[in-house]
Amino acid sequence: MDIKRKLEILADAAKYDASCASSGAPKRDSVGGKGMGSTEGMGICHSYAPDGRCVSLLKVLLTNFCIYDCLYCVNRVSSNIARARFSIDEVVKLTLDFYSRNYIEGLFLSSGIIRDADYTMEQLVGVARTLRDEHDFRGYIHLKTIPDANADLLAQAGRYADRVSVNVELPMEESLSVLAPEKSALTIRQSMANLRTHIDEAKAEKRAPKFAPGGQSTQVIVGADASTDQSIIEKSATLYSSYRLRRVYYSAFSPIPDSSKKLPVRAAPLMREHRLYQADWLLRFYGFDTNEIFAQSDGMLDLDVDPKLAWALKHREQFPIDVNKCSREQLLRVPGLGTKAVARIIEARAVQKVRLEDLQRLRVPIKRVLPFIKVPGHLNSKALDSQQLGQMLRPEPAQLSLLPAGNA
Repeated sequence: MDIKRKLEILADAAKYDASCASSGAPKRDSVGGKGMGSTEGMGICHSYAPDGRCVSLLKVLLTNFCIYDCLYCVNRVSSNIARARFSIDEVVKLTLDFYSRNYIEGLFLSSGIIRDADYTMEQLVGVARTLRDEHDFRGYIHLKTIPDANADLLAQAGRYADRVSVNVELPMEESLSVLAPEKSALTIRQSMANLRTHIDEAKAEKRAPKFAPGGQSTQVIVGADASTDQSIIEKSATLYSSYRLRRVYYSAFSPIPDSSKKLPVRAAPLMREHRLYQADWLLRFYGFDTNEIFAQSDGMLDLDVDPKLAWALKHREQFPIDVNKCSREQLLRVPGLGTKAVARIIEARAVQKVRLEDLQRLRVPIKRVLPFIKVPGHLNSKALDSQQLGQMLRPEPAQLSLLPAGNA
């Protein structure tokens, strides 16, 4: 099989792994003719980091052969699909060739389990080691680690990669035992704890070699079992606090060919995945806890209204707030105000009183924000008391154009 056909198979097989953002990577480049690659720049395949940077990655599997039979995975051993496998040198060559053509700025590498966990992890580490040591590659590398692999191999992965990840796969451990019997929730937690220890030690010892400076992340499949949104977010909260994860990624389950009767026959709504990301951000950046997000609910997020607006509509007695006097924490709870907008408002009001026209200059979504705030230049209406407020603030449905931008 030629390398182009391998790339078609293994790049397509990698699309199911969502955890490939590149936040946290240190800034490295090859200015002055030293080394190759960088962790900055734009390319064709984009991965957007939470800090706004965009890094293009070659996202591929080392192989889609796998000895495991996880029922939700298209690459499971019992799946009737085309198989392929790269050698270490082939992945290295692809990475360097794509970089030299300015297609990518880094590599995201995962793999099915071949032979055993240690052998697979050795191959993954071998790619990263060859790129770093033999080619002085300074671009971003994210390695998906194998939980069952030897601890020394996991430690090596962190020394060569900017970020490492271990997928928890499913929110409920009992679901993992049914749908992925070869995998162990305990082993996954132990691997995460091991990686956290190495990351913490490297940060504490400033002269020590860096270990996965972009931290670790994980992925949760949404909709493959009966987990509620609340149980998923509570799981994420535990993972963030216990292992200091940089990100939890949510991947909506999609039915696969010849799937087990134990799996749903329909795909999970993509809007459910989107709402989970919004709830996750409320948890990490907006001062909410899980009890607030899911108070007076059946454990599922409203697909029609984002979770911050849903909370505000249930707590109208806390609004409107005075943008010139309230705390940062209160501002963060106003629907439509993100962390950057809040920072701009606080900076502006330190100099002078913020008025309605100032909010417009600060690029605040006025229509969405006004019912929840008091600001000079705006006469508060009774919109906050309207039972139709949620409907009024929902984004209007938009028809997607069939023509490229500029030709519509």
